[in-house]
Formats: sequence, C-alpha cells, structure tokens
Amino acid sequence: MDPLSDVLALLKPRSSVSAGFDAGGEWAVQFDRHVGVKCYAVVSGQCWLQVEGIVEPLALKPGDCFLLPGGRPFRLTNDLGLTPIDARTLFPPANPGGVVTLNGGGDFFLVGSRFALAGHHTDFLLGLLPPVVHIHRKLDRAAMRWCVEHMMQELRDGHPGGHLMAQHLAHMMLVQALRSHMAQGLQGGVGWLFALSDPKIGVAIKAMHAEPALGWTLQVLAEKVGMSRSIFAQRFRETVGTSPMAYLTHWRMLLAGDKLATSSESISTVALALGYGSESAFSTAFKRVMGSSPRQYSRKAQLVQPRVPIVADS
Repeated sequence: MDPLSDVLALLKPRSSVSAGFDAGGEWAVQFDRHVGVKCYAVVSGQCWLQVEGIVEPLALKPGDCFLLPGGRPFRLTNDLGLTPIDARTLFPPANPGGVVTLNGGGDFFLVGSRFALAGHHTDFLLGLLPPVVHIHRKLDRAAMRWCVEHMMQELRDGHPGGHLMAQHLAHMMLVQALRSHMAQGLQGGVGWLFALSDPKIGVAIKAMHAEPALGWTLQVLAEKVGMSRSIFAQRFRETVGTSPMAYLTHWRMLLAGDKLATSSESISTVALALGYGSESAFSTAFKRVMGSSPRQYSRKAQLVQPRVPIVADS
C-alpha cells in the first residue's frame, strides 16, 4: 500500500452515525471536542466554520465539504456575531439518518457523519493529518457529497449489509478528502501530508512504508532520492517535523503494535518481520516509542479492545 493507505488502515475507521441539520433564520451552534473524525457536506445555504486554533473562519457554500480529523471544538453559524447554542442541547441521542431542525429550517441544510476510530495510538496518527480539510473544488465536492449522502442513506434504510457499506464509505470519505487536500497545492508547509506531496521527501516516505524491514540508513535514503545526506536530513526534518530514522522507528513500532494487538504472532516473529535481528533490540525500541514492553502492550490490547462510541450529535 501507499503511506496514506497505511495510516488509514491503522486508524481503522468505523462509521457510527450520520445525520442532517436543517436551519432557518439566524443561527449559531457550538460543537464540543469530539472523538473520531467528522465529515460534512453543505447541501444548500451558506455558513461560517470556526475551528479552535485556526484564526480565520472558513466561508462554506453549497457543495462545499469539510473534514475534521483532530477532534477540535468548532462552531457553525450564519452570523459570526451571534452567541452560539450548545450542540448537546440541540442534537438528540444518535439517530442514524435523522434530521435535526433549528428555527423551522429551510435556509441551510448540512449532511454529516461522524465515524469512530478503532485503531490504537490514534492521537499520533491523527496528528499526521491537518486539523481541518476544506474541499471546494467542483469535482472533489461531488465525490465527497456522494459519499456522505450514501452513508446517510445506508444507515437510515437498514438494508442488509448496510453497516458494512457505511464502513467502506467512511474509508472512501477519508481518502477522498485527504487526496483533495493534497491536490489543492500543499507547498512550503510542515507536516506529514505536505511531505507526501514533496517530490523528494515523499519518495523516501513511500520507500520506508513499502519495505519497513529493510536496513534503511540516512545515506541509503538520501541516495534513493538523489540528495546529499545532510541536505536530505535537513529537508526531511523541516518538512516532516522529525528525523528520517526517528520517523522510520516510530512507523515500525506502530506496525508492531497493530500486529501484537490484532494477531497471535509472537514477539520474535514481529521483531524479525520489521528488520530487528534480536527480540531484545526490538523490545528496547518498542518500549521507548510505545511506552511499554511488547508483552505488556499485547496483554493490555487483548484485555481492552477498542469500542466504537455511540455519539449524540451530528
């Protein structure tokens, strides 16, 4: 797989609820911090999106979509001067496919979905993604809106296989949103998605993901992308935010953690599969990155299986 697919596979998105929001008149709603990923498509009307930590509000028009991977609190409103109401007082317990109406509705309609993440270490993985993804190119908007509306329909209608269909649509939404974000011109930024778009650094990341067990060194990676060792190391750190070897080790440990949590493979087998010649060397690296020994991690993962939370708002 490619690096984006690798990360999304470890996140293990599971659809939890999808619903609509129909507002009329002047309105403002404040959404608290959430667990998982939210994705919305504006069907009609216009509004502002304010996300905590982002200075400028985003203007949303019909057809626009946005993705919130980081769980930050946010506000939706058609008047930035209004005092918002708390979304928890407006939205009832999860009602898949339902529609919440505010002020009689009719002026603004939004469909959205929240899906939980069943993978381990989601905080780190979500940290690789931007806090908000705004999709406004025509072709991208059409694809995202199709995904959101079909997920809503699957969850509402209750047809056989609908839950599985909704899960696959959740994956499609994530991939489409992040693809669109990358295609909109990520130049000069810092972060993992920016790095994937870099013609040099992206190649290095793809190589490490393709063969994580290979004996990669700074020199080998630099030669692979046609850069000097020092320039490559500097550019990688500036773009990704960490060194190439630290990134590789962290990625190997995330893969190892997933294996230990979801399979019956022995620690030595996992260590060997990720390029470690001895179980002790692997265990040392694993504890440094993951905070516990492989054995402790495996036991804890088997005792506490991730659950998909039921959410109360859209």
